Amino acid sequence: MQSRRIPALPRAIRRSYVLIVFALGSLLVGVTPLLGVASPAPAPRPAPVPFEQQTAQTSPHHGIAPANALEPTAPVLDRTGWTATADDEETAGEDGRAGHVLDGNNTTIWHSKWSAPAAPLPHSITIDMHRTAVVSALVYQPRTNGPNGRPGEYSLSVSTDGTSWGSPVATGTLADDASAKTLGFAPQGARFVRLTALTEAGGRGPWTSAAEINLLGDPGTPAATVDLSRTGWTATAGDEETAGENGRAGHVLDGDNTTIWHSKWSAPAAPLPHSITIDMHRTAVVSALVYQPRADGANGRAGAYTVTTSADGVAYGAPVAAGTWRDDDTVKTATFTRAGSTRFVRLTVTTEAGGRGPWTSAAEIRLSGPANPAAHGSWGRITGFPLVPVATAVLPGDKLLAWSAYALDRFGGSNGYTQTAILDLRTGKVTQRRIDNTGHDMFCPGIVMLADGRVLVTGGSNAEKASVYDPATDTWSATTSMNIARGYQAMTLLSTGEAFVLGGSWSGTAGTDKAGEVWSPDTRTWRTLPGVPAAPALTADPAGAYRADNHMWLHATSGGKVLQLGPSRQMNWISTEGGGAITAAGPRADSQDAMTGNAVAYDIGKLLTLGGSPAYEKSPATRRAYTVGIDGSEVRAARTGDLGHARAFSNSVVLPDGKVAVFGGQAYPVPFSDATSVLTPELWDPATGTFTPLATMAIPRNYHSVANLLPDGRIFSGGGGLCGECATNHADGAVFTPPYLLNPDGSEKARPVITGGVPSRADAGTTLTVTTQGPVASFVLMRAAAATHSTDNDQRRVPLVATAAGTGSYAVELPADKGVVLPGTYMLFALDAQGVPSTARFLTVS
Repeated sequence: MQSRRIPALPRAIRRSYVLIVFALGSLLVGVTPLLGVASPAPAPRPAPVPFEQQTAQTSPHHGIAPANALEPTAPVLDRTGWTATADDEETAGEDGRAGHVLDGNNTTIWHSKWSAPAAPLPHSITIDMHRTAVVSALVYQPRTNGPNGRPGEYSLSVSTDGTSWGSPVATGTLADDASAKTLGFAPQGARFVRLTALTEAGGRGPWTSAAEINLLGDPGTPAATVDLSRTGWTATAGDEETAGENGRAGHVLDGDNTTIWHSKWSAPAAPLPHSITIDMHRTAVVSALVYQPRADGANGRAGAYTVTTSADGVAYGAPVAAGTWRDDDTVKTATFTRAGSTRFVRLTVTTEAGGRGPWTSAAEIRLSGPANPAAHGSWGRITGFPLVPVATAVLPGDKLLAWSAYALDRFGGSNGYTQTAILDLRTGKVTQRRIDNTGHDMFCPGIVMLADGRVLVTGGSNAEKASVYDPATDTWSATTSMNIARGYQAMTLLSTGEAFVLGGSWSGTAGTDKAGEVWSPDTRTWRTLPGVPAAPALTADPAGAYRADNHMWLHATSGGKVLQLGPSRQMNWISTEGGGAITAAGPRADSQDAMTGNAVAYDIGKLLTLGGSPAYEKSPATRRAYTVGIDGSEVRAARTGDLGHARAFSNSVVLPDGKVAVFGGQAYPVPFSDATSVLTPELWDPATGTFTPLATMAIPRNYHSVANLLPDGRIFSGGGGLCGECATNHADGAVFTPPYLLNPDGSEKARPVITGGVPSRADAGTTLTVTTQGPVASFVLMRAAAATHSTDNDQRRVPLVATAAGTGSYAVELPADKGVVLPGTYMLFALDAQGVPSTARFLTVS
């Protein structure tokens, strides 16, 4: 931006110069100066301040957010030449014209017409940039002189011509407060952006107002793309270094990050600009270019750039992408303003990111194209929440419960209340409520879905507390506090219907073993398990138990037993009878500790573990995945196919067909940062043991993100952040449609339909007579689950035995073993012969 006033921008996108000296060096892999170049060496990076030694800003349990978390990944677009129009505006009672949202003055506002007769809701305001640019978010600044007119429910639409708008790119609900709001959506080329307020946040009247509106540009996260195969491609450059080093252009296609293309630097060095052209030797639709800087030094990192395309290698049109990349070693992406069929793609670099010299270099270049829905799935629009959804639980009635902490966008202290929200999956509406009556700040809790369908939440910021949510009455109540105060603990329901908890040194008394406890739904009290200390289940995290007993992977089996299968490499059997006992179950094959990885029960007695890192933070994540099989008391672990991307802080969801989808995470985990984000989800197939890529995500999902299987067989992925005044608060989510539901053109496949025979409750061992519309091949129970901090121990897939009982009728047997079908609420799916699932019916098994 040029000379616009900083106050016109929200706090979340203003750079904090005070904190720049901290943490940036710790986020990035160390680099060394370019060898053999007669030029000033890159300035050394500042020595990182250990995270645990940084001054706490929001909580005694975390240091400050890393420096780059305080900066937006997407640039604020220059508003020069923009105009704003509204469907109505107040001009009689005040100067409330639409143009005020672009004047850089927070004291002037656009206001809908309020003088009699007041214009009714909804109200829309449209920004015309008078040029096409990649846009990824609208930043809304409320008026500063009062609450009237703050939008509640909203929708966002974009257009290239101001006439054709299509479906909204985002919908949601905003919090009723004076803070700036960033309304994200999938990056795309547009000229016009329209905000429509459907309600007033406080119900104060039929009004809408705004002080300022900004738009964010390309964050480098093109949505719904996949990498194109580079087989047969060639690369040529306007110049390349061959005398002082082997810096040929072809290195950007060799899959080796240690080899690079480098512009000619031996005397006389070739001046900027430098271009490199990819010839795919075939025509393909391309929607983004991915640039990976060299790993061995800073020299030559691309700064300002343009991307152009050509069908014949001779005639190149206007740039399809342009911008300026940051001076760091993270992978960069240029999203095209329009996807197009082409053969040649040219990257032209006009500045060196750090001004170190007239050079350009690159380790790898990739091109991305639109995903095939039948192979890679598709993403729905972004849904905005009034809070960051740090924890979520799937509820009957097609609802998703979410909560953050005492505040909507930050945490800290023990405040005794929690901000919650419920997403109605049928309407897309989000409602918000603050929960005070339990005296419980439920940030960083343990969660378990109880046998009767209620949700038990324990510990966290109010470390000894326990609360229960009842979806039948939409009410919260307090239950007896735990004997041991905890945060980041793990929970699972037992086959007995009791709830088990272990670990959780993030909060509560430091230096004490967070041994196991069991909660009884009959007495609503806790009993300690002195025979189940947390110590045998610790990882070797350098931060000690504070990090080493967090987020354990627990799988309940028969007789009140639990297998603790991670994240420590040592697995353990736990008995909860009497005073309890813990015994070694062997190592997880050749796995290291895998903190902030996860485990998913994809079949009876079969689990997949994947990702994670030896330490909670600032330790490279792994690509490794393992299967763990349970046969009685015997546990067998084996390595399966590797992930395509190393990731920690990811979330995994088992699907009705037994495949496992994994979303988000970082290659180098750092809380509150979006650096090294993995934007390509993956799908693991138990039949082949391999992972395949899915359509890319528009928004990073890292620390404090969640994912849940929904009753229609889709997946909710959302959240991340909760760091106050930072740019990595993601108060939103999106629904992913897996490939099994889609045809190649993106239309939905015909699905089985369950028409009857599913009671609201049934005993284990019962045989149900389920009717369907047409033939089905199988039935499966999927346990309704809750997720937080990359952990969801409630997930469980139980294939059922079913026999035909007539046309469209099936005898479906529920397992009698409550260690197989834990008591609780399940989603019953019917699948056809191609693995396409029905919409589920909810069923509580007791």
